[in-house]
Amino acid sequence: MKILFSEYKSDYTHYIFPYAIWAIPEADESPAKIFARGFLPASRNLDRFYLCRQIRVDLKKFKPSSENRRIFRKGKGISCRLVPRDQFEYTEQRRKFYKNYADIKFGKDVMTYRRLDALFNSPIISHFLLFEDEETGKEAGVATLFLEPPILAYYYFAFYDLNYYSRNLGMYMMTCAADYFTREKFNFLYLGTCYSRNALYKTQFSGAEFFTGFRWSDDLRELKYLIKREKSVITGHLLETEEYIEKYYSGNIVEAVQKCDFILT
Repeated sequence: MKILFSEYKSDYTHYIFPYAIWAIPEADESPAKIFARGFLPASRNLDRFYLCRQIRVDLKKFKPSSENRRIFRKGKGISCRLVPRDQFEYTEQRRKFYKNYADIKFGKDVMTYRRLDALFNSPIISHFLLFEDEETGKEAGVATLFLEPPILAYYYFAFYDLNYYSRNLGMYMMTCAADYFTREKFNFLYLGTCYSRNALYKTQFSGAEFFTGFRWSDDLRELKYLIKREKSVITGHLLETEEYIEKYYSGNIVEAVQKCDFILT
């Protein structure tokens, strides 16, 4: 892959010159290799990716916890099935349902019909997890997915009936995805970014790990430290922060270098 560094606002006082890091796939390079290096798609066409603090679940280590089982009980009677994109009908009824959900969850017209239509007609969606209420036969929700079997499943946008809120349907859908792709012998389930405490629900799975910028870490205390750090006044790069190096790398930057698994070749 090609790497581009897109410059952001500088802080010359503290000698901080930040860049957004983009990955551009080579012609013969699969998305799974780029995901594994800590990047997520920045384009629905999968032609540009961005490096970020994201969450994935190592499905070889996933086993339902007591909390996961509690979520399964709340969603009892709601089944899921995997539907390939070419077998999914993007009907006007579904279109309106997804738009209404997006307006309520994200804000009015944050996701416009144009953006929604582009999403459902782009390469970033290869499959859907369709959720149905077994008692009524009603469609309760859908999760959009990008799959590269058996290496990765990327859980992208989810849309669901908010009348099921009391049954934790959103969390149930994600938990079902972890369970489903574990049984299907996938390696990893990618769940998107985590920059706030509100996103920590993505770590409620054994095998959860996050990308630090230079390695995958399963130490969720480290993740919570980074989230808390963003609420403070930051005057230096993370790897120049003595407290961070002391807490998680034995006070020695060499240990961080040795644990680095950000390899471009």
